[in-house]
Amino acid sequence: MPSSSPSPSASPTPKPVEPSKDLSAITASGAYGKEPKVEFKAPWAINETQTKVLVEGKGAKVAAAGPVEVSYYGVNGRTGKMFDESFSSGKPIAFDVDQVIAGFKKGLVGQKQGSRVLIAMPGKDGYDASGGTQDGSIQVGDTLIFVVDIVSIPLTGPEGKAVKPAAGLPTVADKGGKPEITIPKSDPPKELKSQVLIEGTGKKIAETDQVTINYRWVAWKDGRLLEETYGDKPATTALSGLLPGMVKGLAGKTVGSRVLLVVPPDQGYPDGNEKPKIEKGETLVLVVDLLFSQAGQ
Repeated sequence: MPSSSPSPSASPTPKPVEPSKDLSAITASGAYGKEPKVEFKAPWAINETQTKVLVEGKGAKVAAAGPVEVSYYGVNGRTGKMFDESFSSGKPIAFDVDQVIAGFKKGLVGQKQGSRVLIAMPGKDGYDASGGTQDGSIQVGDTLIFVVDIVSIPLTGPEGKAVKPAAGLPTVADKGGKPEITIPKSDPPKELKSQVLIEGTGKKIAETDQVTINYRWVAWKDGRLLEETYGDKPATTALSGLLPGMVKGLAGKTVGSRVLLVVPPDQGYPDGNEKPKIEKGETLVLVVDLLFSQAGQ
């Protein structure tokens, strides 16, 4: 992964190359999802980070912050050699766009999910600040060239088919993308309830995944709001670090889904909690929108 903080290096500075002002000298062939073939005459350099859309997707645009999942192929403009790639693993790589080198971020932000893009960046947007890479494959001043497939980015809300919930559960109405929860007057169930309200078509979530979610959390006893992310920004966290009832209720569900959870005390806070304030023995009700998932790091 083109990390923003590689191991420091004392690599030499290569002889300067007259930088190009565009990407016309680079040919990148191959289908989206397949390892590309990148051709150009080395050594080659560019004056500033530039991006060319090779295949335009139809999805949402990559935001300036937050996670993204890509497959990538990186070539050093000085040597013409590949220095890093993810296609051979058969799995895309997920990361936060703030955690990669500046040129990689510049090239991705604003591009659409499903796109294949060609990105070239000068050393100042690559690894110059780190003195190159420890193994010497990238030196100070090296232009870096990437072909990137944008596989997945967080949804802005649930997407999928509505599912009729079982009787006796809290009801959920959508008001401007924000769930409103109404608690029935009956006693809460003693067992965990996990009801899909909107069934997404994305990948299944594993217990070991990092997830990006929106959620609203109320108490069954009186319907008081305990916590929510709607109106702020979604939360990104390890699923395994959430309440036991959330882990059990969300694992195996698909990205794009909206899930109603009724969490009994033994799978929530059996002894209560201070912040948010939850009394001992309280049953919790959550509506969770599953917006993104990535394999645990």
